[in-house]
Amino acid sequence: MTQTVETDVPARLDRLPWARFHWLVVCALGVTWILDGLEVTMVGSLSGAIAKSPSMHLSSADVGALGSAYVAGAVLGALFFGWLTDRLGRKKLFTITLLVYLTATIASGLAWSFTSLLVFRFITGTGIGGEYSAINATIQELIPARMRGFTDLVINGSYWIGAALGAIGALAALNPAIIPVAYGWRAAFIIGGLIAAIALLLRRFIPESPRWLMTHGRPDEAAAIVTGIETRIGIAPPDHPLKTIRLRTDVKSWFAVGLRALFTRYRPRAVLGITLMTAQAFCYNAIFFTYALVLTKFYHVPSARIGLYILPFALGNFAGPLLLGRLFDTLGRRIMITATYGISGVLMAITGALFAHNVLSAASQTAAWTVIFFFASAAASSAYLTVSESFPLEIRAIAIALFYAFGTAIGGIVGPILFGALIGSGNRGNVMDGYLLGGGLMLIAAVTEALIGPDSAGKSLEDIAQPLSEIV
Repeated sequence: MTQTVETDVPARLDRLPWARFHWLVVCALGVTWILDGLEVTMVGSLSGAIAKSPSMHLSSADVGALGSAYVAGAVLGALFFGWLTDRLGRKKLFTITLLVYLTATIASGLAWSFTSLLVFRFITGTGIGGEYSAINATIQELIPARMRGFTDLVINGSYWIGAALGAIGALAALNPAIIPVAYGWRAAFIIGGLIAAIALLLRRFIPESPRWLMTHGRPDEAAAIVTGIETRIGIAPPDHPLKTIRLRTDVKSWFAVGLRALFTRYRPRAVLGITLMTAQAFCYNAIFFTYALVLTKFYHVPSARIGLYILPFALGNFAGPLLLGRLFDTLGRRIMITATYGISGVLMAITGALFAHNVLSAASQTAAWTVIFFFASAAASSAYLTVSESFPLEIRAIAIALFYAFGTAIGGIVGPILFGALIGSGNRGNVMDGYLLGGGLMLIAAVTEALIGPDSAGKSLEDIAQPLSEIV
């Protein structure tokens, strides 16, 4: 016999005013993107120092391989931990994945050879990939609908706070007056692990997602958590009936049913998610992982000064989601996603042509990337927003994982290897071809969004994608 329950948990979560609880969610969970930015920037900015380390002796291809190992780990980690997040709950997994990251990034700082560093970077990536699934799902399910777009973009954009910190940290790590050059890059990795330990303490105060509980046969626990949040915020329970949904409570796993729905009922959204994630992953991982190599090889910038060029690049990337984010909730998703992908794609192609003709200096190319990624950063964050809110609650984490994994595997693993080889050739025309490819992918994503992108601004998650367990 089918067991059902009627609940107003989603409506109660969406009616909440912004409060200290939401800031806790943003800070404790959003630190994931800061850590990811810190990791990527450290490997990029410190690549020259790591390559020259007595125990490493890395080539340009080896540096690209480190980036690809990290991304490959993120892909597999997203899939494995994403599946567990939907099965076991958000809170358990965002604790486990942060522990994996913490341990592996400290181990990276203690690596004794290229092989050991490659393995530790891979494991670090698994933790970060798992974080993306667990954290994106949790944030979507706890933030009120009217603020979801802006909040999600700013949190994803905080990656670039980590990148800026990584750039500043790289300047210190490569300054022999502060720390011996042979140990600077090692200290940078270990500090990343210590930051993660602080975030781990904050996460103790984040509850399990009430939406996950209500769709996994535990509606009473879900209601109790919402009541606790209302009490913490200082508002009374609703004094009038709110919108309710009726759910089945006798099914514990919707994995198989969910995957079928993903590629049948939600096929257009699946195509959109793959396209958006692939385009942004290629551009970011290909360009950012290898920009330090461009600066050193073509502009002869000393390794110790790389951070000075990464810093404005990173700040421009954070400014994009911060300043454009509210428009995704007001003008709407389709208009803004199309515009940000399209503008960044056109500008990327122009910059590639200028680079090939040796028109740019190190400073002017950095300025060009800063402008381009002001828009591209908002576009990339909107890709995560799209795949996070477009699919049913019961398979939210694994859906995020699948699209992140596919897009990142195609764009993120291939990108650094391809650009490492193009840069290693020493031919500006070859590098331009890589930039044109990235710009073309962004334009394809813009057209796809314009044609089939849903506009989800201000809508409840349950209205965007009906829960698999809902009985109409």
